[in-house]
Amino acid sequence: MGFSVQKGTVRGMHFQDAPALEAKLVRCTRGAIFDVVLDLRPESPSYGRWYGAELSSENGRMLYVPEQCAHGYQTLEDCTEMYYMTSEFYTPSAVRGVRFDDPAFGIRWPLPAKVVSDQDRNWPLVER
Repeated sequence: MGFSVQKGTVRGMHFQDAPALEAKLVRCTRGAIFDVVLDLRPESPSYGRWYGAELSSENGRMLYVPEQCAHGYQTLEDCTEMYYMTSEFYTPSAVRGVRFDDPAFGIRWPLPAKVVSDQDRNWPLVER
């Protein structure tokens, strides 16, 4: 579960590495988010590309995040809540990430990033 007080909050881009690879199913249960999947599977034809969709309590949409893909979101309303189911338990030693604003991927967030955690600001940039 994630809860963000302020519109414009960005979380991500996170994934878990082997041996704790995880897939996610994401849903917004209060407010609205712009949810992003970034393909980090080296053998994939869509490697390095991202997809974003609006998930909200009103539209009821969910987004599937495959293993080896990073996930992040931006809140589009104040007091937004999202839930996700994962295929693997949270494993702190396996958690990895890439920067939400990494120019290598060019993710276009709909709003300026107002709140970003220190962890998410400090993921390394990817060299491509």
